[in-house]
Amino acid sequence: MDNLRCAVIGTGHLGRFHAEKYAALPGCELVAVVDPDTERAGEIAERLGCRALADYHELLGAVDAVSIAAPTSTHHAIARDCLENGSHVLVEKPITVTLAEADELIALGREHDRLIQVGHLERFNPAVMALGDHLERPRFIESHRLAPFNPRATDVSVVLDLMIHDIDIIQDIVDSEIEEIAANGTPVLTGDIDIANARLRFANGCVANVTASRVSRKSERKMRVFQENAYLSVDFGNRVFERHFRGEGEMFPGIPEIDSEESAFDDGDALLAEIRHFTDCIRRGERPLVPGEAGRRALATAIRIGELMNPQ
Repeated sequence: MDNLRCAVIGTGHLGRFHAEKYAALPGCELVAVVDPDTERAGEIAERLGCRALADYHELLGAVDAVSIAAPTSTHHAIARDCLENGSHVLVEKPITVTLAEADELIALGREHDRLIQVGHLERFNPAVMALGDHLERPRFIESHRLAPFNPRATDVSVVLDLMIHDIDIIQDIVDSEIEEIAANGTPVLTGDIDIANARLRFANGCVANVTASRVSRKSERKMRVFQENAYLSVDFGNRVFERHFRGEGEMFPGIPEIDSEESAFDDGDALLAEIRHFTDCIRRGERPLVPGEAGRRALATAIRIGELMNPQ
C-alpha cells in the first residue's frame, strides 16, 4: 500500500493539526476533512488542497485511514462505521464514552482486520520514550498535570481530558493489575470535575499518586518514578528526562553518593510521530504502540476514578 488515502473527521483544535500532518507526510494523500462547521472545514480544505465535507458518511469506503478528532460522544458511531467500511482508525482519546462501546470497536477491528490506534499523544514524547529505557520495577509514581482553564474540552471531566494521559502511561510502565483506587475531586468552573487526585495501588506493590487540574494558574506536566537505586523524572512540557541513581562512591560514611544524568530533547513533533507511526503500522501490518486495548484499559480506570468522585 504505497499511497494511503486519508481523511480527518473533526476539524477543531486537534483535527486541523491532524490534517496538516497527513498533508505533509510522503505516501499519504489527504482526501478530505469533515466537519458540520462547513466554513471551518472549507478553510482547512482550501489551504491543504483537499475536499471539505459536512457528513463523514460520504467518505465511507473511499479512504484507507481516518483520524477521528470529533467530540468524544461521537467516537463510537464514527469509528464503527469507518471500520465496517474498510478504514483503519486513529481515534483521539478517550477512545469512547463507555467500555461497551470500546469493546465493540476492538471486536470490529479484529473482524475486519483493521487497526485501531488511540491518540494518547504523550506516548510519543521523546522524554517518555527515554523513561522506558531505564525502568526496573517502579515502586512509587507521582504525576502532576496542571493547566489553566480552557473551555475547549469541558464536554468531559478533567479525568478524561487530562488525567487519562498519565493513567495510560502509568498502567503501561507498571504492567500490573490495579487492586485498589482512592479518588477525590470537585467541580470549580464547570458542572463536571475540574480538579482531581487518585491513588492507584497495583498488584505488584507499586503505588501511583496522580493529580490533574484544569483550573490552575500555571501549566505543569511532570511525572516522577521511584524504583530501587534510582529516581526518574519526566518533564513532558519541556521534553526533559532526568535520572538520579546510586553511584559507586559515598557522600557520607555508609551513604552512597547520587549520580545524575539529564537529557533534553529538541522541540519535536509528537503528533507527526504519532500519525507516521499509525500509517507505518498500516503498511507493515503491525500492532500500534497504543492499540484499542490500551485505550480501553485507560478508559476503564478513568471511569472508575470518576465513579468514586461521583458516588451514586
